[in-house]
Amino acid sequence: MSQDQLQQQEEDNNIPITYGDVFPVSGELATKPVAPQDAAMMQAAETTVFGRTQKGGTAAAMQAAAAVNERAGLVSRQDLSVTGDKGVTVTATDLPGARVVTETISGQVVGQHVDATPVLQQGGGVGVLHQQGAITIGEALEATARTAGNKAVEQSDAAAIQAAEVRATGSSVVIPGGIAAQAQSAANLNTSTREEDKVKLSEILTDATVKLPADKAATREDAEGVLSAESRNTADMTAHPAGVSASISAAANLNEIEHVS
Repeated sequence: MSQDQLQQQEEDNNIPITYGDVFPVSGELATKPVAPQDAAMMQAAETTVFGRTQKGGTAAAMQAAAAVNERAGLVSRQDLSVTGDKGVTVTATDLPGARVVTETISGQVVGQHVDATPVLQQGGGVGVLHQQGAITIGEALEATARTAGNKAVEQSDAAAIQAAEVRATGSSVVIPGGIAAQAQSAANLNTSTREEDKVKLSEILTDATVKLPADKAATREDAEGVLSAESRNTADMTAHPAGVSASISAAANLNEIEHVS
């Protein structure tokens, strides 16, 4: 929402600025007013990860909207709209040659930043840099083991991992004992297992580059295919914000930026 739109909204004192007005979110979250304590939580989360609030970023947008709502008397300074386990999160994932920061509100992604990071040249002196190669599907899967490793494997994860394996290897046949087969077995097992005993993503995806018989650079087409597979197997058709498809999408984005895909 632009500054002009904020001013226009402020003129109509009976309508609060909602999350749906500011971010591409859906469901109940889209109808909730942006509240001051929500903005404060996002500011604290951004400061923890970035060292400061990002200019023109998610926290800044929330602060501006919350200020308008407060001046109009539609929320108070202590009001909080976002509650529950998911709340407000800012997570950083380190990939080879990149750092991906994802910002979510109530589990819905509202911002993502991909920053290239320098990598020391193998065999070179301190401070010698080189152009990092493309991030592969296997490396993106390993990143998922770090960003969502504690998540119990579900059917949506198994479908996404199978789609990733197919694209990495170029074979439509599920590899016996491979990561796709392991993920599907875990998803099946988890449906009848106590929460504390369920198989987690980290158990499947750690060392994915070693477990895959072949690998390739992640592309936009790979990301779209994996996202489709994951989304089709969730009740709300929404992929996990830090899951398999999110990591492959981040890798594909960086590969495009670096022109190495």
